Amino acid sequence: MTDQETLYMMALSQVPSVSLTNLHLLIDELGTATAIYENRKSLKELLPAASQKTLDALAAIDNHLKRAEEELQFCRESKIQCLGINDINYPQRLKDCNDAPILLHYRGSANLNTQHILSMVGTRQITAYGKDLCRTFVRDLKQICPDTLVVSGLAYGVDIHCHKAALEEGLDTVGVLAHGMDQIYPRMHRDTAKQMLTQGGLLTEYLSGTSIDKRNFVQRNRIVAGLADAIIVVESATKGGSLITADIALSYNRQVWAYPGRITDTYSAGCNKLITSNKASLLLDAEDFCLAMGWTDDIRRRQKLSDGIQQELFSDFSAEERRIVEALAKADSKQINVLSVETNIPIGQLSSLLFTLEMKGAVQMLVGGKYKIAR
Repeated sequence: MTDQETLYMMALSQVPSVSLTNLHLLIDELGTATAIYENRKSLKELLPAASQKTLDALAAIDNHLKRAEEELQFCRESKIQCLGINDINYPQRLKDCNDAPILLHYRGSANLNTQHILSMVGTRQITAYGKDLCRTFVRDLKQICPDTLVVSGLAYGVDIHCHKAALEEGLDTVGVLAHGMDQIYPRMHRDTAKQMLTQGGLLTEYLSGTSIDKRNFVQRNRIVAGLADAIIVVESATKGGSLITADIALSYNRQVWAYPGRITDTYSAGCNKLITSNKASLLLDAEDFCLAMGWTDDIRRRQKLSDGIQQELFSDFSAEERRIVEALAKADSKQINVLSVETNIPIGQLSSLLFTLEMKGAVQMLVGGKYKIAR
């Protein structure tokens, strides 16, 4: 994404009284934030149902450019990636959600489009039982599905214990913040957050200087839910942010899991309610989880494909072709833009290489710009 596009996307994300629905409609129609800026005075025909207040706010996007310029400079100095919703590095699972942020700020090393992503959430008042669940599940997950990315919110309780367990086991872990990248909240989690930059990362939709506000934590929950294939609620009372995250995940058609607990335990009551109301599947251990999610099948299939391809075909492949085949062997199929990110091959060159691999009988093109290993 160019600096100009980033600048306009950043300014657009700060325009007040304009819903994400309207912003998504405009981006779908015009393609870029730059095009929206260039047509800012004549958007009525694109948003016929929009109020005059909304149209006036969009027409006055210039008022937000100075703040956007300051933030862009901050991002450059802080080595923060700005991911617009049409950027190939933007989390594709989240992009499919109708209220996804149009711009994300990211620092880290993890692939936000990796094959297996799991969000783990729960109470801030974690018990010894909850700590043991976090530690044991992540330890076993590492053994069964070692390429899983663990997502949480860097908060007290379950969140920070999941992050720390992932770091200890060598799994990448990403924390979704409810504020800008100029601070870490809670402050006592700064050392963990720093470690996550080289083994995972930090992600937020908020600009630097954003105050610590309760509403932002609720908004943050939709990103935690949308990033992942599944959500695990470790411990929760009958009310709390983790139950909100679970409901959001269900609205995104994500699989929700919850650990059961004794009926007398306050911080198992929310999990038990999720299970008995059929909102969450009962979780016993990482093995059951991975089997139900089909992740163990993914690993076996990937290993089988990788072994067979290396033995039978790699002698006929160029270095770039090998990178493509190895990336495709990790999943049933992949979008060309995701493949471009994983192989670090520009889409134009990638298209040509994929065609060559099709001719060799190594890959197969699917509908929707997806490719898979030819069987």
